[in-house]
Amino acid sequence: MDWQGVWEAIVFGVVQGLTEFLPISSTAHLRVIPALLGWGDKGAGFTAVIQIGTLVAVFFYFRHDISRIAVAFWQALRKGKPMETLDARQAWMMIFATVPILVCGYLFKDHIKGPLRSLYVISGTLIGLGVLLGVAERHLRQRINKGEHLKELEELGWKEALGVGFAQTLALIPGVSRSGVTITAGLFLDLNRETAARFSFLLSLPAILAAGVYELWHDRQELLASSANAVNLLIATVVSGLVGYASIALLLRYLRTRTTLVFIVYRVALGLLLLALLLSGRLQPNEQANSQKPQAELRDSNEHP
Repeated sequence: MDWQGVWEAIVFGVVQGLTEFLPISSTAHLRVIPALLGWGDKGAGFTAVIQIGTLVAVFFYFRHDISRIAVAFWQALRKGKPMETLDARQAWMMIFATVPILVCGYLFKDHIKGPLRSLYVISGTLIGLGVLLGVAERHLRQRINKGEHLKELEELGWKEALGVGFAQTLALIPGVSRSGVTITAGLFLDLNRETAARFSFLLSLPAILAAGVYELWHDRQELLASSANAVNLLIATVVSGLVGYASIALLLRYLRTRTTLVFIVYRVALGLLLLALLLSGRLQPNEQANSQKPQAELRDSNEHP
């Protein structure tokens, strides 16, 4: 048993589960933490696959909403009136809002897996989106102070859905944070904080599923190169799902009564710390994906040439 690999898988799973739904970027943490611990970068494929665990967490947490929307979508199609009900329209909104990230993800996949995983890029996006989220919070406070209405999920229209959908494409850049950029867009589009977060989570379903299945198939030879690799991938995915479920509940409860200030401060502070470590030479901006065989496999190959 490769216990070091198991330990790393558990850490990756916890980090993924905690940071996927908080607006602080799971990809950034999955790059930064291994770099600080000297483990190396697991690669974009590994990151995309273990997100399937958090996908399951979203399905389970929002199972009633998802089943209601799915049933309404199917019934409306059968009647030949695809936009008949609010739930059916929300299904179509989620579908069309997902198209931009699927197209951009396919067109720019080589950049996403390569140069954009630089820690310099991640430090910049951590700070940049932190500042942008702060501007969105200021916009929201101004609306609240004026007594203006903030939209609930039931009031979501095409403008809001497509606006958040196009904003989601920025999450392809490591360090941006999918939940962070979609919540930010939602605040600019006059959604209240909880509504922005709920729609962000629901919108994550098709995008995460598509990315996870694609990367698992595309990188299957590397990700499943040995039984140890497969076990560690499974462990990381399961742990990310369990922790992700808890983080969804935590964030929604938090945003009912509080602002995103703590996440803004955290993003900027982490980005500045990362930049300082890079400039001091304590961290290198780019590392090759960790494609080494597990230690147990290496020992077996040495013992049985």
